[in-house]
Amino acid sequence: MPNKWILGARPKTLPAAIVPVALGTAASFEEGFSPFPAILCLIVALALQMGVNYANDYSDGVRGNDGLARTGPTRLVGGGLAPASQVLKAALIMFLIAALSGVYLSTITTLWLIPVGLICILGAWFYTGGSKPYGYRGLGEVSVFIFFGLIATNGSFFVQLERLAIEPFLLSCVTGLLSCALLTVNNLRDHENDKKVQKRTLSVLMGERASRKLFGVMVILSLLLSLLVCLWHIWVLLVLIAIPLLYRSIKIVYEAHDIKGWNSALRVVGALQISFGILLTAGLLISS
Repeated sequence: MPNKWILGARPKTLPAAIVPVALGTAASFEEGFSPFPAILCLIVALALQMGVNYANDYSDGVRGNDGLARTGPTRLVGGGLAPASQVLKAALIMFLIAALSGVYLSTITTLWLIPVGLICILGAWFYTGGSKPYGYRGLGEVSVFIFFGLIATNGSFFVQLERLAIEPFLLSCVTGLLSCALLTVNNLRDHENDKKVQKRTLSVLMGERASRKLFGVMVILSLLLSLLVCLWHIWVLLVLIAIPLLYRSIKIVYEAHDIKGWNSALRVVGALQISFGILLTAGLLISS
């Protein structure tokens, strides 16, 4: 069994932090690139991702929503692997790392990044924390699209050139949609347990059938938006290589009905997200 803190950090979710930073940075290569801001962006994104994972583990655990009967991976608090106080401390340490890295990044770019970073940390905590967590009100996908799509990708581009542009905006929508798609599959897997504990995710509110259709729309739209970037970077057409995997992801999500099927779907959709990230980044770098 892996170290419990590695387990709690949920390594399989980390591509959601890495891909937007890679794409936002790669989009700036044609005009200029500085490695240090890119590294700081990556540290901020990874620390926020791990921080929100620990925070969710803590909040869901103390509420009793992540018991041993859950269908997904065992959680630290709910599974009895670590005391709630230690998991909370781990979340706060990650948020502190993100905050310190973000503040330093703002001092070499613009101080306007500080309030943006504060909003990101608050968004990470109140996803499942506080008395009225917005993740329990069907807003999980919206928050993922904003934080790990729009902000992460456009922010990574901005710290390189200190301006915004249409290409990174389109790429931010792509990364946001793919992260939303992965969250949708995760919520479909946990659908029954979430209903029992009154955790009203978007999948619970919409129902399984509509959520599967929404998944299909999100991954297809992510491909179409990627192709729009070809107007500026023709080698982005490399993303077409991922079409068979995209088709497979839709098929497996539509057919999944048990824990084995949903776990397979998560692996395939995770591979799709990574494939898009690699292909789009390669296309951007070749075109520059």
